[in-house]
Amino acid sequence: MKFLHVLLTALPLIGTALGPSAMAGEVRVAVATLLAEPLRAIAESFEKDTGNKVVLTVGNTSELLRQIIGGAKYDLLLPNNTVVLKELEDRNLVVAGTRYTYATNSLVLWSPQEGYVDPQGQVLTRKKFDRLSIVSPALVYGRPAKQVLDNLGIASEVAAKLVERHDIAQSRQFVAAGGPDLGIVTLSQVYANGKLARGSAWLIPQSLYDPIRQQAVILDDGRNNPTARSFQFYLKGSKAGSILLAYGYKHEVIAGSF
Repeated sequence: MKFLHVLLTALPLIGTALGPSAMAGEVRVAVATLLAEPLRAIAESFEKDTGNKVVLTVGNTSELLRQIIGGAKYDLLLPNNTVVLKELEDRNLVVAGTRYTYATNSLVLWSPQEGYVDPQGQVLTRKKFDRLSIVSPALVYGRPAKQVLDNLGIASEVAAKLVERHDIAQSRQFVAAGGPDLGIVTLSQVYANGKLARGSAWLIPQSLYDPIRQQAVILDDGRNNPTARSFQFYLKGSKAGSILLAYGYKHEVIAGSF
């Protein structure tokens, strides 16, 4: 592991030594909207270090999936959930063995109101709220939120207070717009530049829900693109890790804490 970390750290230096003209290449990256901000920063850092170009296409994960199935030309895909990657693997639209976890996301109990959510989350466990926004348990981000309520032993007691949304972005927007008192959202939605962007939050213990993995895969169109491989390695390195950490993600190399 230490050897791999040294190798990944050295890759940008190799690119610098050879010069931008020697390493010039392009990688087409399809990325989920929720990941857009940190990926833009990572792409800028990658371009500066290697001289390569990153072409980012940002969109809803389900729409990106439809595009790829329909023949859209992307080298890498970074969705906001892992379900679509399995579908692409089943359709033989990815390079076998290139799917990997580069970071994990965390759940938080969040309110746009300062001081409303206490550091221990007792506002939730003591049921001191009128409504709670979550993603529908039938959907990807809804399952871990439901696990939290089940493991806290309050699912049946708060069922009448739940406001179910169709995706995690809607859940956050509904709370922010003055809807429910509280929402269970991902940390990356309310965290930027190393701090909570607004309101108050409780970081929900990881023991209460299954890990939310952020995975990437090289698509079939990127099979013979060395810049795709280079960007893949860069995501695993310390510079990308520091950026992801600042946006609320946990990274394999830069573990960090919040």
